[in-house]
Amino acid sequence: MSYTEEELVARLTERFPSVTTTEQRERRIWLTSPREGFIDLLTYIHDDLGFNMLCTVSGLDAGEEFQLIYHIAHDCGIVINARVSAPADNPVFDTATNIYKGGVLYELEARNLFGLTILGIPEDIRYPLPENWPQGEYPLRKSWVLPADRVPESDEQDTPSEDTPASAEGASPPVIASEGEAEARQSTVAVASSISDTAQNPASSSPAEGSDNG
Repeated sequence: MSYTEEELVARLTERFPSVTTTEQRERRIWLTSPREGFIDLLTYIHDDLGFNMLCTVSGLDAGEEFQLIYHIAHDCGIVINARVSAPADNPVFDTATNIYKGGVLYELEARNLFGLTILGIPEDIRYPLPENWPQGEYPLRKSWVLPADRVPESDEQDTPSEDTPASAEGASPPVIASEGEAEARQSTVAVASSISDTAQNPASSSPAEGSDNG
């Protein structure tokens, strides 16, 4: 089924009067919903409108509140950006993984990097932080500052010696990645490009059977 932006906005505002909508540009719709009805909104977007591809979830520290934005695509090429917020002193959200199962990694990132509470996702997983990351430190909060005792010191080995060849005067020698590092970087770029392509033009390729998020 195909939609126009106007048709979608009309259906959404009729079904959810408390939701505000903005057509940012062609094929991009922004929704802002109260927390109380946000999961109902996502359920309607998925079940009734057929937006079954969760591209990613963005987190935002807006000062007095935290925001989560679910970027959800349809085969027709339209992307809905559904935003929900919670006060900074009580940043509690409900998980959307009952609707978009593939969203658990995005929600784990938001929880652990911003210090949010997202009800319904595993509590003992610290992804993407290392296991030894200090408790209570959330590196994407605006208030977070890297402690002075963890600021990396310069390594004398980084300074080229007289015997170290350089490609030009004053230039450091090129860094050559190992085969494993190169493959890891290529994999990361491929995943990022895939997510970007899906968000910008979700109709350009059809997901494999069983690979959608819904």
